[in-house]
Parts: sequence; structure tokens; C-alpha cells
Amino acid sequence: MSKAQIKEILGEMSLSEKIGQLCQVQPHGRDIDGRIRAGEVGSVINAVGDDAYHFQWLAVEQSRLRIPLLIGRDVIHGFNTIFPIPLGQAASFDPCAVRKAAELAALESATAGVNWTFSPMLDIARDPRWGRIAESFGEDTLLGSIMGCAMVEGYQLAGIAACAKHFVGYGAAEGGRDYSQANITERQLRDTYLPPFQAAVMAGAMSVMTAFNELDGVPMSGHRPLIVDTLKKAWGFDGLVVSDWNSIIEMITHGFARDEAEAAAKALHGGVDMEMASGSFLRHLPLLLESGQIGIEQIDEAVSRVLRIKFELGLFEQPYGRERQMPALAKRLELARSLARDSCVLLKNDGVLPLRDDLQRVAVVGPMADAPGDQLGCWVFDADHGRTTTVLAAIRQRLGEPGVAFEPGLASCRDVGEANFAAAEAAVRGADVAIVCLGEDAGLSGEAHCRAHLGLPGAQARLLEKLAATGTPVVVVLFTGRPLVLAPTLQSAGALLLAWHPGSEGGPAITDLLFGESPSGRLPVSMPRSEGQIPVYYGHKNTGRPPSPNAPSIPSGTPLDPTHFCAAYLDEDHRPLFPFGFGLSYTRFEYDAPQVKNEVVPLNGVLLASVRVTNVGAFSGTETVQLYVRDLCASVTRPVTELKAFKRITLSSGQCETVEFEVPVHHLSFHDAAYHLSVEPGDFHLWLTGDSASGTSVSFRIAPQ
Repeated sequence: MSKAQIKEILGEMSLSEKIGQLCQVQPHGRDIDGRIRAGEVGSVINAVGDDAYHFQWLAVEQSRLRIPLLIGRDVIHGFNTIFPIPLGQAASFDPCAVRKAAELAALESATAGVNWTFSPMLDIARDPRWGRIAESFGEDTLLGSIMGCAMVEGYQLAGIAACAKHFVGYGAAEGGRDYSQANITERQLRDTYLPPFQAAVMAGAMSVMTAFNELDGVPMSGHRPLIVDTLKKAWGFDGLVVSDWNSIIEMITHGFARDEAEAAAKALHGGVDMEMASGSFLRHLPLLLESGQIGIEQIDEAVSRVLRIKFELGLFEQPYGRERQMPALAKRLELARSLARDSCVLLKNDGVLPLRDDLQRVAVVGPMADAPGDQLGCWVFDADHGRTTTVLAAIRQRLGEPGVAFEPGLASCRDVGEANFAAAEAAVRGADVAIVCLGEDAGLSGEAHCRAHLGLPGAQARLLEKLAATGTPVVVVLFTGRPLVLAPTLQSAGALLLAWHPGSEGGPAITDLLFGESPSGRLPVSMPRSEGQIPVYYGHKNTGRPPSPNAPSIPSGTPLDPTHFCAAYLDEDHRPLFPFGFGLSYTRFEYDAPQVKNEVVPLNGVLLASVRVTNVGAFSGTETVQLYVRDLCASVTRPVTELKAFKRITLSSGQCETVEFEVPVHHLSFHDAAYHLSVEPGDFHLWLTGDSASGTSVSFRIAPQ
């Protein structure tokens, strides 16, 4: 749409119609039909199906200017067909699959009148206590950027506007408590938390949502330096900025605005173009304009951005959506099954997996074994529950019902009673293997669902101990929206498969893996040993006294003679239980020493690195080869390792492949002592390995121009 077209429409609009375009309302608000007819609504949130089409009809057939509506919905990891939670999707390290899943979710939601999704969530999350880590892509900036771009491309390929959220720092909520302040340094903000949003903008994301948190005393819905100066001006973002639910008037509670009028003024001045739900723009912008506290040019700029996205979506020509080719249901379910399979991470296997199809009797136990709603996870308002297949159902389909005994042991994940333990133990004693499905139900993760204690809820740990004591081999399948503290669980499990909340086809995907397909998921986030370690993440700083690999230990010195005083715990290992990038397969991959073709690389050059990987096990498998670097000395301290590239490869038993990488030197840039984004000449280490804590390094140097 040209600027002239927008200017023409703006010239025809009354003030109330302009302000209406900046208001997103709920479908059951007061006199919503009348407001839409009057042209005083720009968007409706959470209207689907007949309601969505009715509201759109009112806007384009009954209003004076016939401006179509944006119909927004939280389509987070699927619409009718549910895919793994985003944290699980990130574990696939497969952006192509993530893009396809987002496209399918957009296609399904479009049939219900939705044209705007509030996804992807790009918050870097390093605290598993935070409930919304489930919606994130984990702890790493590069992985989050790549997966976020894949989602943006998938949604918008299907004609649905993506929304990169939450801008910015929301994933660093203090103490893992939702909505809390985020204590982020300027350099961390620029190097860690902003890049996924910039990548999404470069990928064409049509909208960005502001976060609930404050940064350095300024709530994000009023943060002009970041929204206007960085997002809109420095990055050239010409799309729509929408507030999160009620986040504008919540600036009063923050203590940043005296009343609704001041909150509305600060939000508009701060760069917010559309208000979600709370209505302060509607109530106060006219008087703020009359009193000179805001200017008409600010309103016109925001309206222009709203109109632009509507034109880019083609809503003026096809307000009810265009005809789209929907894949057959079987194809949709196969994609859900494939992505769920690739998202599962095998954390332990003492040889009990894979299982044989000729087992005489399998015991399926645990509250998550037959919990179709809970295996979907959070944010699944529109799920078709008839499409969900549980682990119990899938194993029965594979082995036949007579060979499968089922005793849940607990009524739910949070059940603390032990009355049904005896029946579960009896079922397990008579079986060749026990498949024990444990974890968090869907209600224990997501927004405002934060946890201080990350062990298995309820009496699940006690149930597992009882089952392990029978002597029957135990395979734990763990359903969760976050990393849990797993050390006690590992002791009782012969194998542990981390399934996250895997979605509609979780049962068949898990069954595929249990009975032979080699797991390929890799952790997108570090797994803590205990809550006291948190935050624990791979890309930390070295400090001046890095911990010994053999910690914990009692330092032998004193403050007068600080021998062995280091950045560690006395009572816990400083390292994660499982590192970022970790995941087992049924086979084993052997890495040769990494090779750097050009050991001296110019500032404007490309680093060329390779490694030979061999499948030395008995099974075919997929490995994710990960490239990490470390800048050894710079004008500011740098992380001990940083992921810079990765590739998935599939090798049959005995097969080898040389995996090559080309990393432009500018990908090694960071914000220096003067906050300039640059690459500094100097010495680096490089690893090509299977996770962030293994492998041997090779050196290279970046030379001055």
C-alpha cells in the first residue's frame, strides 16, 4: 500500500474513527456491534468462527469507511492440530519443520476467521521456574532467532500476520516470577535479548507486542527509547506495535503513570500503536489531544501502521480471507507426529531402549499415560481433542490391547494419595517393561504458572520409587512445559525420554521412539541439578575465579589465603545436570578433531570449518552438529562459549560424513566497550561437537583489516 493511499483514507476519517483503529476489543464488550458499525474498533481479540466472521461483516458491510478488522488469536503451537510446545519445537533444531508447523497452524486458524496470531514468543528464557519458558525457544540467542524467523515465515506464508513478542526482556523476569522486573544490563540487552526481535523484523514480522515487565524503571509499554528509537527508527520497523493485555493501564500499578490518561499518553508517546483490551486510548486520547498533551500526528502515525498491516494482509480486497489449499487431515497429523518425534530428548538409556515388538506384556503406568488434554500443554484454546492420541492408546494400537496393562497409579500429576500404588506395582511386576508417564499437567506451565520447586509434583516421585523397586525395567516418559530437577527421577529410571508437552500426536511419536526410531531431539535449555543453581545456562561468563571441574568442594584456604576460592557452590556442582544441546540416540556418533581451513580470517571474511562425524553404533540416527566459539580476549568480557551454527545430519550405521560450516565473521560481533556493534581482531577457540559441554577445540585468529 502506498503512502498516498493511507493518506487518502486518513483524510476521510473522523477523530473517533482514527482512535477506533488503535483499539483492540474483546468480543463480548459493551455494544461491540455498535462500535464496529461506527468504525470505532480496529481489532477484535479472541473471536473465532461465526463470531469472527460476524464482526468482520459488520466492519466491511455496515461501517462508513468499510475498514476491515484485524482478528487476533493466541495461536502459539497449533490451532486445531496441536504441535509440541515451542520449547519442544526448539529441541528439534529443525527450523524447516517449525516453519511448516507454523504455516499449518495459520492455515487452520484462517478457516476460523483469524488473520493475526500473537506468536512467536522470542523471549530468551534462562529460568525454568518461569511458567512461560514453555512458549520460548530456550536459552540461546541464535537458536531463538532462527526458530523465531521460521515461525514468522510460516505464519505469513499462509497469510496470517505474525507478532514477535514480548518486546523486550520478559524472559528475564526476576526470580522466575511472571510480570516481575527484568534486571538486564545494557550490553546483555543488546547482545542477548534484542537480536531475536531484530531477526524477526528482518524476516518481515508484521507486528511486535510490548512486554509486561519494566527495564531499569521503565515499563515496556512506555519505553520510547526501545520502541521508537531502536525498533522503529534504527531497525526500520514499519509494522504495528501492540500492547499486551492491559499492560498500558498496568503502568499505573507500576507507579509510572498517575492515572489512565497519563498511561495512555505515555504509551502513545512511547510508540504503542494499538491497545489490547484495556481501552484507555478510547477513553482518553480525545481529551489528551484537545489539551495538547499529544499531537494529531502521533495518532495519524499509529493509524497508518494499523492500515498498512491490513493492506499487506489483503484484507481490503478479501476481508474474510483468501482461498487456501488445506492439507488433508492425515498430512497434518503426520507433520504433528514427525515434529513431536524430533522434539523428544533421550536423557538416559541403560540399554532398556529400544523395546521389541514381541514383548509379551507391557505395563503402562502414570497420570500422563492417558491424559489427552494435558499432553497438549498450555495455550490450546482451539484444539480438536478428538485428534489427540495418548501414549496408552498408541501402544495398544501397536501391540494389541491384551498385551498392555494400564494402571495410572495416581489420578493426576498433583495427586498426593497412594491408594492406587499397589495396583500399579502389581501391573509392573507382571510385565516385561514398565512405561511410566510422569510430569506436569498442562495447568502447571504457561502464563502466571511459575514454580519455586521443580521436582515431580504430587506423589509421582514416590510412585516411581515403588515401581523401580519391583525389579522390572522402567522407562520414564516425562511430559513437562519446563526443565525439571531430575536427579532423583534418574536414579529410578532405566531410561528417560523427555517428551515436553508434545501435542496431538504425542502418543504415536513417543511410541515410534520407544520401539525403534532413534531419538534426535537436543536440549534447547540447560537442565538444572537443583533449584539453587538457577539461573544455569551454557553461555555464562568465566569470571576472574572460574570453578574447578571437580567442584563442589570445601576451599582449602581462608580469606587471608584464598586457595581454591572460586565461583562455585559448597553443596552442589556448578554444572547443569544436562547441558544445552545434549541428547542421546540409540546409536553413537564419533567426532574427529575439528578443522579450520583458514586459521587467520580477515574482518570481512568467512570462517570455514569442518568436522568428520561417524555413526559407530548399530542403529541409524540423526545428529545435530553444533559449532561453538569463544572470543578469548576482548574490550569487554565474552561468554565461555556461544553457539554460532548447527546442522542436522542422518547417518546409517557405519556411515561417516564431513560436515562443513561457513560462518561470516560479522556473526561474531558484539557490543564493545563503547556499545558499538563490531568484531574485534584476536584469538578464538572453536568447537564442532554434539553439545555445549563436550568436544575438543581448535584455534583461529581474526586479523585486522
